[in-house]
Amino acid sequence: MLARFLAAVAAMVVVVAASNVLVLYPLQVQLGSVNLADLLTWGAFTFPFAFLITDLTNRYDGPRKARLVVLVGFVVGLLVSLYLSYNALPWNTGGAAATTQRIALASATAFLVGQLLDIAIFSRLRAARAWFLPPLAGSLFGSMIDTAIFFSIAFAPALAGVDALFGLADGSLGFPAPWLGVGPDVPLWFSLASGDFLVKFLAALLLLAPYRALMGKLKPLPPLAAQAA
Repeated sequence: MLARFLAAVAAMVVVVAASNVLVLYPLQVQLGSVNLADLLTWGAFTFPFAFLITDLTNRYDGPRKARLVVLVGFVVGLLVSLYLSYNALPWNTGGAAATTQRIALASATAFLVGQLLDIAIFSRLRAARAWFLPPLAGSLFGSMIDTAIFFSIAFAPALAGVDALFGLADGSLGFPAPWLGVGPDVPLWFSLASGDFLVKFLAALLLLAPYRALMGKLKPLPPLAAQAA
């Protein structure tokens, strides 16, 4: 049990740290007339794995242990992210670094709310006859809330005061860009948020495969223990 818990925490640390760093980097790929930099950051591809880790922990060790994995993994992952931001990455000066504290605050709020919502939904649906319903519903609703909170706090001009609190330059992404690369111009942060959620939606579907595969590998929590908050 301890080894499984530590493995889950370690995996969560990697996901949190990687996502906090990669969210600063738009996906510089051109598909026809669509510039994916207006839609996605690399963080959109790593973050959905947090829901897989949480859901597997919830299924096999219960919601209490899942919440502990989230909290410990987040705190350690955030410390690693801040260390990389200031010591190990080439963008430790200038505009990207100026968003570090703001992104950390956005990440903290969005991650905790999204993950705890996922745990609550998964636990409520645990007894569903369809095996895919708890992880899918939890991941989708958690991702939606996480995306809305993160991009609003981290990049919306209305919250530029967060940067000012730390004496930093405004790191908002409020300049116009085509929505999803093809629609009318919207603030870039909104387009990024839309693309980010689309990736998380697809990831929630794709990650059902490893979830299903691991269902037969480990012994689930007994029903009474699984329902304990």
